[in-house]
Parts: sequence; structure tokens; C-alpha cells
Amino acid sequence: MPRGQMSKLHTHEKRHQAQGGLRHQSSAQATVAKEKAFPSLAPPPFGVLTHRKPAARSCSTLKGSQRALSTKPAGVSPTRSYKGANRKTEKKPSSSQASLTIVQSQGHPLTRATSILVQFLMHMYKRKKPITKANMLKIVNKKYKNRFLEILRRASFSLEVIFGVDLKEVDSTKHSYILVSKMDLPNNGTISPGRGFPKTGLLMNLLGVIFMKGNCATEENIWEFLNKMGVFAGKRHFIFGEPKKLITQDLVKLKYLEYRQVPNSDPARYEFLWGPRAHAETSKMKVLEFWAKINHTVPSAFHFWYEEALRDEEARVKATITQQAETGAMASECSRECLAAPPTPNQVEEGSSYCG
Repeated sequence: MPRGQMSKLHTHEKRHQAQGGLRHQSSAQATVAKEKAFPSLAPPPFGVLTHRKPAARSCSTLKGSQRALSTKPAGVSPTRSYKGANRKTEKKPSSSQASLTIVQSQGHPLTRATSILVQFLMHMYKRKKPITKANMLKIVNKKYKNRFLEILRRASFSLEVIFGVDLKEVDSTKHSYILVSKMDLPNNGTISPGRGFPKTGLLMNLLGVIFMKGNCATEENIWEFLNKMGVFAGKRHFIFGEPKKLITQDLVKLKYLEYRQVPNSDPARYEFLWGPRAHAETSKMKVLEFWAKINHTVPSAFHFWYEEALRDEEARVKATITQQAETGAMASECSRECLAAPPTPNQVEEGSSYCG
């Protein structure tokens, strides 16, 4: 090819590359602007039991780690039963109450020890039995006794993010513990008496989705999120049971969720909101703390929602102060009336509950 033509071709390629670079830069800037204006939802990974060191990450970093909340391969899977303490006094779980295997990290030496401890703790929680360090030590492999505190920490994390249950020490001298649900769901969080596992963790996740979708999430939003967890409508889940019934009937009937038709939608579409019991038993900040813990970060990393949660906390405090003031005013008014008009002898004899 003549030198002149080669020079023209080279100049054309340079111009083309420069234009492409400008287009790419413009596109990147537009994407950043859109992300700032419409922050995307980063669902907490339900199977994230690979205990990495906590680090404060921004929402943009969290978006890059939107792992599915898988519950079989990466989170929880049914096994036979645990071997451990209280074998004589405790009944062996039935197949419908399958024990759990929690996978923290592939090949980690503490994985099995943690899994067995989680199974034992859930077994005791469902039966409302006391939990002691001595009993827990009986089921931990002897070679891991010196790492018991680390195993207990891992097990506690798994219980919280999967089942929404906190492990709390109630007696530091006797080293006794209790498991406390984050919300007051009936039957220790199982919804149905004696069946399945606690659903509190799932409910906390759903409340988080609703909160982060502007306090009102469409049914499509909810199922998109649940599908990433490996939870599908009409397909029975070994922890959550039949999920559609659970979230559109059971949790709605218990007033933890509100499920309503989108106004003027044809064909009919539905959306979810927090129910009155959710507002009473938890808060936006508590839900945000739950999500932050799963993502190994801090609530303030979710900048937009953190600000809203702070405003919600302030409103709650003001409402509480106002209610206390009104109650105090009513009590004071009642006291003045009682002093101004003491009960008559007949009222005393009749046992009248005068003035309250």
C-alpha cells in the first residue's frame, strides 16, 4: 500500500479511536449519574457464611457483589441429624425437621464443627430448652475445643442471617445462653406450631426489600429478590415451606406484611408494604443493620436509606415522648379530679373503681 494511503488510514483509525473513547467516557459518566440518582438494590447474600473481615464498603461496591441468596449449595442444606450432647434426654429430629449444614467456606477446618453447633442450637431453640456452654462443648470435636469461641461466633452469625435469631448470654458465671428472635413471630418464628424452621430471617429480608424500594415493593420486585435466594412460587422450600402462601397469606394474616392490589391496575397487579406489627416490632434502622451485617459493612454504607432510617428513628423518639407526655397529663388530670371529689362511703362499700 502506498505511503500516503497508509498515513490516511492511520489518521482515520486514530480519529475513530478518539471518538470511541469519548463515547465510552460519556456513557460511563451517564451510568454514574444514573446510579447516583437511582441507587440499585443490593440484596444481602443469604449464603454468605464465608466470614470475611468486616470492611466499610460503599453501595457501589456492594452492587458488584450481588450474589444470589442461595440456600442449598452455598447456605443451608438438609442432613440427617447431629451427634452431640443430651442424646439421652433429647428426641432425635424427624425427617420433616431436618438438621442443617451451614457451609462457611470450602474446606475450612471449622466448617463441620460450626455446622453441628448450629444444628444443636436450633434443635434446642425449637424445643425451648436451656443452652449452656458445657453442653455446647460436648458436641464440638475435641481437637477444636481451644477454638470454641470462634466456632460459637460463626454459629451465632449463621443463626442471625439465616433464621433471624440472636444468641445472647444470660448468665456470665454459668455461661448460659438463650436464642431470641428479632421479631415476635408465633411459635418461635416457625409460624405453624411444631413445623419447620424460624421464618424471621426471611421476613427481615422482605422488609428490607420493601424499605429499599421506597417503602412499597411490587410483587415482581419481591419475587425477583426471592428467586435470587433460590426461593420460587409454588416450589416448596425446605426452610420456608410454600413461599407464596407464607408471604401472601401467613405473614399478611399476622399483620407483618400488607398485600394489596395496585390501584387501577388491569390486569390486576399487587404490591407489598410493611404491616402494623412490623412497624411495632422493628424499625428501618434495625432492618438496615441486619442487611449491613450480612454484607459485612455498616448501615451508613447504604447512604440514602441510612438517612431515611435516621429520620424514622427521630420520629419514633418524638412520638414516644409525646405519648408519655399525654399519658402523664391524663394521670395528672385524674389525680386532680380524685382529690376534688373523693369517693362517698357508699362508693367505697360497693367497691367502686372510682376514677380509673
